[in-house]
Amino acid sequence: MKIGVLAVQGAFIEHIRKLQELKVETFEIRQKKDMDQSMDGLIIPGGESTAIGKLLRDLDLLEIIRNKIQTGLPVFGTCAGLILLAKRVEEGTVHLGVMDITAKRNAYGRQLGSFSIEENFEGIGSIPMTFIRAPYITEVGENVKILSRVNGHIVAAQEKNMLVTSFHPELTDSVKVHHYFIEELCNKK
Repeated sequence: MKIGVLAVQGAFIEHIRKLQELKVETFEIRQKKDMDQSMDGLIIPGGESTAIGKLLRDLDLLEIIRNKIQTGLPVFGTCAGLILLAKRVEEGTVHLGVMDITAKRNAYGRQLGSFSIEENFEGIGSIPMTFIRAPYITEVGENVKILSRVNGHIVAAQEKNMLVTSFHPELTDSVKVHHYFIEELCNKK
């Protein structure tokens, strides 16, 4: 098992640490040639979706990543990663546009609107969730499975080989969401 972590901006090192905790081989994706490596999955971390989207275009990574996802590469997007994967973005730019969801950027407000909560995640149970200037999902397509809601808002979903969370599981003590990604998406591809 080998997971690539997009490492152009955002909280990528925290994802790498979670994968290491699970004894999963990992590597950073910083440039086009890094995509030549064999991988069983890809993580797109939180950060700033506009900055990551611009860097994906500038580094000529956008089309390569989109094509790999569309041909079945399992992908896990957290926070900004959710926005990057969304086919529709309220008041924002569509970047990869591969998952049939509508994302609402900064839905929980500015940095002061950040919070942590314990909530249920289907297939896992109750887990800690950390939200930092987080988006949430306002609409899902018919093939999208909703995995978690907080205060009525969709904060985790899955469609085929794609998993997204509004929150940052990499910033908690739990490895359960990363384990779910590996077991439910990467091991079943």
